[in-house]
Amino acid sequence: MESIDHTVSQQDSPYFYRRFGKRTVDVLASLLLLFLLFPALVCLSIILFIFTGSPILYKQKRAGLLNRPFKIWKFRTMQIEDIESSSHQYEWKDEVPQNFSFTTPPTLKITKLGKVYRKYSIDEIPQLWNVLKGEMSFIGPRPEMVEITNHYSAAQKKRLLVKPGITGYAQVHGRSAITHGEKITYDLYYIKHCSLLLDLKIVIRTIFIVITGKGAW
Repeated sequence: MESIDHTVSQQDSPYFYRRFGKRTVDVLASLLLLFLLFPALVCLSIILFIFTGSPILYKQKRAGLLNRPFKIWKFRTMQIEDIESSSHQYEWKDEVPQNFSFTTPPTLKITKLGKVYRKYSIDEIPQLWNVLKGEMSFIGPRPEMVEITNHYSAAQKKRLLVKPGITGYAQVHGRSAITHGEKITYDLYYIKHCSLLLDLKIVIRTIFIVITGKGAW
């Protein structure tokens, strides 16, 4: 695994919130939401099992802080037979192309219920466990597949200097509808300007986007 340059500029970020407050918020909020949403999680799991069978949850290796891999958890939205074939291989040489836009490969079949779960980000709820464990944060760059981060240039790797998030600055500026270059730009802006106020703005915009289902794939 290639090393990552730690010298990205974060001097403008409020140090105390970035160093201590953010993790405190993550722990308290994830515990509270897991408790409050437990009945909903049970119901969503039962519905998923009735209409699509098992497994209910799906895990996939993603790139975390400093490109360390971890297992991200989601409600399964794909056909069972497509789970093993959900990984991708790319042949880029120097970096991930700026105009690259990830879309669901045509070979993968998303269930009808899975489309609903994806549109309203219901499939992301199990990631509260990733947040509680410290592998993710509520707000941050979305965790990328390692098959993509393995091709990052030095500049692109800077988005891996913070924990990935359930939602983030790039998510509220286009979700899956923006290019990789745009996503990198938004994520690096967030890393430099991370603050409690910015996180609150992202949360508010995320709620609106989730309700409308805008930008999902």
